[in-house]
Amino acid sequence: MYFFLCNLSSLEIFIATCIIPKTVASLLMGSKAISYPACITQFYFFIFLGVIEFVLLAVMSYDRYVAICYPLQYPMLMNSQLCVQLLLGSWTAGFLATIVPTVLVVRLPFCNDNRIDHFFCEGVLLIKLSCADTQIVELINFMNAFIIIFGSLVMTAMSYLYIINTILRLPSASSRNKAFSTCSSHFTIVILGYGSCIFQYVQPSGHHTSYYKMVALLNTVVTPLMSPFIFSLRNEQMK
Repeated sequence: MYFFLCNLSSLEIFIATCIIPKTVASLLMGSKAISYPACITQFYFFIFLGVIEFVLLAVMSYDRYVAICYPLQYPMLMNSQLCVQLLLGSWTAGFLATIVPTVLVVRLPFCNDNRIDHFFCEGVLLIKLSCADTQIVELINFMNAFIIIFGSLVMTAMSYLYIINTILRLPSASSRNKAFSTCSSHFTIVILGYGSCIFQYVQPSGHHTSYYKMVALLNTVVTPLMSPFIFSLRNEQMK
């Protein structure tokens, strides 16, 4: 659990570092300009790290499933080798899922309007700046986001269905409370992460409301800021 928590914390630091320093610099210095290479780099790493985080959340739900449903076999099933393999699989999935969207955006022509109505180079709004027909690019990006978000969400939901079923069959109330507290922190992060990203990315083009930037702020700033408190307040060992 702590191995995956360490990696989740690192990912959230990287995601915030990818966006927040430039945003703060723009606010302090008054200049909101960003170069094209820097914009594409920010766009790439935001997607890359975001995909890894979703896959890692699914992996963490599987880790909790094994810990609660097979507690005696947990050290054998979730050994160090498997943990490293799952982590490498998360990073590989992030790399593979980011290649196509990045290549498609880089190949788009940008003509006149270069103003992004956001505080960072977000993919959906970046595509809207192109003067070419972007329907195919938008469809591919939508399908990519749908597969990543809902694929990992299904894995997480299945793990928690088995977890809840096992917890409800525990004989004592103290055992049930202990098992629920083991999963509550991760479950909170799952709700925050999936809820905000489904609102942002898994919706048809042109349906982005005025709350879009607020949700992005929740996803990129508030959730990473709250994660240490969420995971430590419900964890006696961490205290």
